[in-house]
Amino acid sequence: MPGKAAKVLITERQQEILTTMTRCRGCAQGLAQRAHMILLGFEGWDNQAIAEFLECERHGIGIWRRRWKGAFDHLVRIECLEEPAALRHAIEDVLSDLPRLGSPGKFTAEQITQLIAVACEPPEQCGRPVTHWTSAELADEVMKRGIVPSISARQVRRFLSSAALKPHQSRYWLNADPKDRELFDKQVRNVCDCYEQAPQRFEQGIHTASVDEKTGMQALERKAPTKPMRPGEVEKREFEYTRHGTQVLIANFEVATGEVIAPTVQDTRTEQDFADHIQRTIATDPEAGWIFVADNLTTHCSVTLVLLIAGLCGIPADTLGKKEKSGVLQSVKTRKAFLVDPSHRIRFVFVPKHTSWLNQVEIWFGILVRRVIRRGNFRSKADLREKVLNFINYFNQTLAKPFKWTYRGRPLNV
Repeated sequence: MPGKAAKVLITERQQEILTTMTRCRGCAQGLAQRAHMILLGFEGWDNQAIAEFLECERHGIGIWRRRWKGAFDHLVRIECLEEPAALRHAIEDVLSDLPRLGSPGKFTAEQITQLIAVACEPPEQCGRPVTHWTSAELADEVMKRGIVPSISARQVRRFLSSAALKPHQSRYWLNADPKDRELFDKQVRNVCDCYEQAPQRFEQGIHTASVDEKTGMQALERKAPTKPMRPGEVEKREFEYTRHGTQVLIANFEVATGEVIAPTVQDTRTEQDFADHIQRTIATDPEAGWIFVADNLTTHCSVTLVLLIAGLCGIPADTLGKKEKSGVLQSVKTRKAFLVDPSHRIRFVFVPKHTSWLNQVEIWFGILVRRVIRRGNFRSKADLREKVLNFINYFNQTLAKPFKWTYRGRPLNV
């Protein structure tokens, strides 16, 4: 005959967590079922009734009720002394299966380590004319070297996954490789200090704007309408498209407020285009001070731009010399020195070479691509321009906020 079922006690907070587990789709099915057992046991159901209701074995219900009874005092201590999340984790531990011994491992730790080391070697070094490993090729290589007598490609994938190695993936990066490390670090700190001081300067009437161009925005029109998502089906976009040309966006990201101000969307990005954009930007607050953070593109330190900034700062053009001959206009180096002069009401701060990621507007360009460009459908260049400008207005009204800039140079301070 069956024995007496273990009495189930639960607190109000434990009951809330158990109920949530039974309703959460992300909760493992076994955990959800066991949480349901405990709740029904607390309501006075016997094991047979619970087994019939949950369609499971009565013997297992008794095991989990006894497990819960034995852990109840421990759970109460956690509930009283620790954070709510700790109680949820403790309940999951009580209702989870205990570790099982399983069969002994077929591969030693030394063999696994050697396999991972091979995976980190370039295939060319092993005489294979390919750029990256496949699981089958790695399995063949480690067997050829005598590291293991035999191994399947599937097992190799398991070992790679456990080591967080993904030979099938790669991504681009750009090595700044500065010749003068001290100068490089000084420039990085200068940019970061500029971001840190932006809110205070904004209150003093000085704008800090991160500026750059987003080139090659394609006006692609899909040849068939996009099919909206449905339950169990993702959105479907037509593969074929018609090209209607490209547009260039020149944008300013106001560091202190997170807004995008005075955007320019047009066909070209010449030095005159950039200078005109800067002039329109300054015209939004003509008496204020302006600091523009920019990269080292030649159009960002052109003769046209220097003449514009000099005129706005009251510096006579005839004192600037001539391009490639003398004075401020002589070379890129002299023009940059003029543009970064801290005594000017309008000045520039240039990020070091190959560090465009330091420019905050690049982060915002990523937002634009994800929200508008990548899945957009544009009937013409004018349509693309309109939708980009509409998104900027929407962003400024609903989403704009300063980025939390934590980088201060090596190492990263979080």
